[in-house]
Amino acid sequence: MRVFVTGASGYIASAVIPELQQAGHDVVGLARSEKSATVVEALGAEVRRGDLSDLDNLRAAAADADAVVHLAFNHESIAVGKFAEAAATDLTVVRAFGEVLAGTGKTLVGVGANPTGDPDHDSAINANPRSVVSREIAGLTERGVRTILVAVPSVTHSSRDTTGFVPQLIRIARATGVSGYLGDGTNRWPAAHVLDIGRLYRLALDKAPAGAELYGAAEEGVPVRRIAESIGRHLGIETKSVPADSAAEHFAAFPFMALDLTMSSAGTRELLNWEPSHPGLLADLDEGHYFTTG
Repeated sequence: MRVFVTGASGYIASAVIPELQQAGHDVVGLARSEKSATVVEALGAEVRRGDLSDLDNLRAAAADADAVVHLAFNHESIAVGKFAEAAATDLTVVRAFGEVLAGTGKTLVGVGANPTGDPDHDSAINANPRSVVSREIAGLTERGVRTILVAVPSVTHSSRDTTGFVPQLIRIARATGVSGYLGDGTNRWPAAHVLDIGRLYRLALDKAPAGAELYGAAEEGVPVRRIAESIGRHLGIETKSVPADSAAEHFAAFPFMALDLTMSSAGTRELLNWEPSHPGLLADLDEGHYFTTG
């Protein structure tokens, strides 16, 4: 297949693109700058210059491809309180793809998950501004698009992770001198190594049926207290619960500390024969690479 990848110079794409190429797919990557183009070229993909604001360019790229893997998102918006605005932009992009993919049977792979009927699980999904994008993608199935949703875990870790949940907790711990958690720290975050996620995307493109919703957790849920304890041990600082009345200040610009979400990938493993093979989160932390900079 000829596969158009947005966010092609990003963290997830760095694992997805090599997997697609190894499976024999031709990859075209969207790059918004010369720096991004250099990264995409280094991955061995063809470069298409542009950004998410140029909808005509995105439509043309999708029309020229057999499949679209949409990974681009303005993650920096979260730290500055513009998460909803970024999600609205993402929705506009997905609708543009839908305009040219409808009725073609071509593939659109997006990030996200839809409600399952479990109130606790669904409350976390619905609280995410990106949930409207997931619903839009799922709706394209009825319009003749082979849609696939991949729920990427809250923590997607590796030695290349510089902006995810773990680096942000480390940044906060260094700044405050405390590796903190909320309450008793038993809230959980699902996790997976980025290379396992890259393989999942390849299997999804090659094997998943239209309308598939795939869960990419290698670990269903890692208690946040255990993550904080590992960070505290590696930094040589105290690990403790942060009082509720000072949590907003302590964890400033990181709104996910209270997130409690588990993610079972049992169905995904059975459907695609996907078996994660890289280190789990705590083992990856113990390798030390998260603590060699900053």
